Amino acid sequence: MSSEKNWHSMPVEEVFKMLDTSPSGLSQEEARRRLEVYGYNRLEEEKKVSPLKLFIEQFKNPLTALLLFATILSLLIGETLDAVVIIVLVLAGALLGFYQEYRAERALEALKKMSSPQATVIRDGVIKVVSSEEVVPGDIIVLSAGDKIAADARLIETVDLRVDEAILTGESAPVDKETGILEVDTPLAERTNMVFAGTAVVYGKGKGVVVATGTNTELGKIAESLQEVKTEKTPLEKQLDMLGKVLLILMVIVATIVSLVGMFYWKMRLIDLILWAVSLAVAAVPEALPVIVTGSLAIGVYKMAKRKAIVRKLPAVETLGSTTYICSDKTGTMTKGEMTVVKAWIFDQEIEVTGTGYQPVGKLLSNKEPVNISENKALELLLLNAFNNNDAQLVQEDSKWTVRGDTTEGALKVFALKAGINQSLERIGEIPFSSERKRMSTLHPWREFNVMFVKGATEIILQLSSKIMLPSGKLFDINEDIRERIMKVNDDFARQGLRNIAFAVKFFPSEKNVIKEEDEGDLIFLGIAALIDPPRPEVYPALETCRRAGIKVAMITGDHKLTAVTVAKQLGLLDEGDVVITGTELEKLSDNDLENMVEKIRVFARVSPEHKLRIVRALKKKNHVVAMTGDGVNDAPALKAADVGIAMGITGSEVAKEAAAMVLADDNFATIVEAIKLGREIFENIRKYLIYLLSANIAELLTPLFATFLGLPIPFTATQLLWINLITDGAPAIALSLEPGEPDLLERKPRKPNSPIFTREEIIGFLVTTPLILTISLTLLFKNLIDLGIPEVEARTTLFTTMILTELLLAYLLRSLRRPIYELSPLRNKTLILVLILSFVIQLGMLSIPIVQAALNISKISIDDFEKALIVLALIFVTVETSKAIIRILEKRQYP
Repeated sequence: MSSEKNWHSMPVEEVFKMLDTSPSGLSQEEARRRLEVYGYNRLEEEKKVSPLKLFIEQFKNPLTALLLFATILSLLIGETLDAVVIIVLVLAGALLGFYQEYRAERALEALKKMSSPQATVIRDGVIKVVSSEEVVPGDIIVLSAGDKIAADARLIETVDLRVDEAILTGESAPVDKETGILEVDTPLAERTNMVFAGTAVVYGKGKGVVVATGTNTELGKIAESLQEVKTEKTPLEKQLDMLGKVLLILMVIVATIVSLVGMFYWKMRLIDLILWAVSLAVAAVPEALPVIVTGSLAIGVYKMAKRKAIVRKLPAVETLGSTTYICSDKTGTMTKGEMTVVKAWIFDQEIEVTGTGYQPVGKLLSNKEPVNISENKALELLLLNAFNNNDAQLVQEDSKWTVRGDTTEGALKVFALKAGINQSLERIGEIPFSSERKRMSTLHPWREFNVMFVKGATEIILQLSSKIMLPSGKLFDINEDIRERIMKVNDDFARQGLRNIAFAVKFFPSEKNVIKEEDEGDLIFLGIAALIDPPRPEVYPALETCRRAGIKVAMITGDHKLTAVTVAKQLGLLDEGDVVITGTELEKLSDNDLENMVEKIRVFARVSPEHKLRIVRALKKKNHVVAMTGDGVNDAPALKAADVGIAMGITGSEVAKEAAAMVLADDNFATIVEAIKLGREIFENIRKYLIYLLSANIAELLTPLFATFLGLPIPFTATQLLWINLITDGAPAIALSLEPGEPDLLERKPRKPNSPIFTREEIIGFLVTTPLILTISLTLLFKNLIDLGIPEVEARTTLFTTMILTELLLAYLLRSLRRPIYELSPLRNKTLILVLILSFVIQLGMLSIPIVQAALNISKISIDDFEKALIVLALIFVTVETSKAIIRILEKRQYP
């Protein structure tokens, strides 16, 4: 089906006929058949990199090219064995890089599937939520504010529907939509009876019949330009680039010195000199570093997804660990999100409502006696209002009752059903709810009238009401005394942590079939329903964790100030001196005043999504790294402005999810804290991995230099250096990056995003002292062996084995950069232990296989040689553990 047809100029009935569908939608079986015919509703993706191409990419870095050049030279001068060894080592390194990159690609691909958008359709006459990729021509899609539209569709029903079509037309103002027939030559931007894939609903609701999917949509025509998105380097990758440049300069200096010595002192052949210089480069620069870091981030993101936190943007992993301020929604995030009406008030009569959750079982009691609905006219109208001025659906699945739609509206529907009110009135007019209006109105035929039901915030409904209905049905003018009594009830309920919804009614003649905002005046006030959303039990420990982690938390809610304060106190969020502010008070503050007091504010009540942007900007000006939650379409600017925008996976709109860096699959505040912990863990493991690689590689680079100064022979051959690099920089380093997070990880202060990767103490302890001690130890060991008259091949073998054993020990010791090794259980990282044992066994095997001995120019090793190696191992053990102890002491002085 193509969007080339003039769907906008056809009557709806003709569209249905051409697409062989109806207002009740397709059957599930027909939708499945059409999916096979038309394919999945998605744009052509950029061609994925094939595994073969990924493998070839491993040979494109300059160092590998140099090694391959050296291999060719070796073959030309007849050094076949050297050439074979080099090519085997290069292939092994390429395979390792390929595996890591392939693994990262698969992890990111799985993430894309987990965060794929959804669409609401009608199938078999029932509203269903499906993956947007499964939408087919002929489907009836249901649209509401915040939805990202999944396909091109001809509208068949609208209620104040407005759509943002900037992605297609460049028009910034939302477009009002309707269902009428248009001229054939109507331009795309003026096709008001159509909606298009990729655009977003910003107001109202509607239904449409899908006419085009995938590449046949209007968006499909510009898909190529939309796909040309360059992935920016993360701050960590930029810091690693800088680190690489420093290492490159160091490598060039050392390689130049050693090469000159090799040429004039050691009298090396040209081919050996080239191999030697290239091997030094490989030893100095961990060329697979960017791939492994990106892979670690991607795999960490996959771990987060398993824990219900879907990270959509890779840099968010780094930023999460640095978060200093979380601005969290209350409803559904800090609370369960299962609203229940527990009380109601009709003029001077308080009603208790029993039953919890969404199961429509319970009673309405007044003075512990059942309420007779037929004798309480105001309550009957209130319940009719609650049932009909309502877009939620109650669904029973496997004996569990859930709500499709707004949870508050679901609770109100349950409230009505508990009282036996289930009369569905035809809806002939509507003014939808919005955060600005704070109310919703619907028009229905009822008895001899057309009745307008209005519900919303108590202060808004009361302001629009001129009369109040008593239980008897009599009406009284609302005077100041009645107004105060209503607000006192409202405040009393709010102090109990209840959310209040007020109800009003207005009667019109039966010929009145359209309502506008100006009709929402002179209302008859009916009463108040009070709902509760209990705090999630897991939020308490999560908030305590935030305190220990140095992360401040603020609650942001559209609820009444008193309700918000009650819930905040229940959660233990408010301390003495903390400030609570409303949206009205916030608007009166200048940006400068808000910036000065924003850190003291713990609760923002009665705020609109637009206020969130000001809050984010004020916190960022105070140098905070801000995580902001949101679910509505109007939350998108704040989510984009925050360092980590977090959208709700269950209640969040598609627009909010697209703007966010992370999506919570369970809408749970505790999941944010868990994600921050995992973010810190990932970043800390990258640092451990880097320190391990650099400390060992610096020693590999400096040992030949020190040997040169002492007039010693070459301590390692080129092939030996390549082997050391392969067996220690590969699997052990990757296994180290899988180390579980340390218990006190969330008790440390957040890391500043632009701070160096390593602290000054870590540089001195791990990147200066440790490699220096290792270099001196290895050089003196080599000198001692040469001075004793031991043949060069045997001396190199001892040095070669000692270097590998020391690096394997380093991998184990650097499982923590703070804690002593005896505090860390070996079973915490079984992968590392297995890899270290395997690497040790492989090394022993290499030392006893004649062909390998010849290839690596090594000899057998004796027990005496292992004893000499143990001296170096002991020195490194003491050096690393002493460095950890000094760092712990210095940090306690710095952070008492």
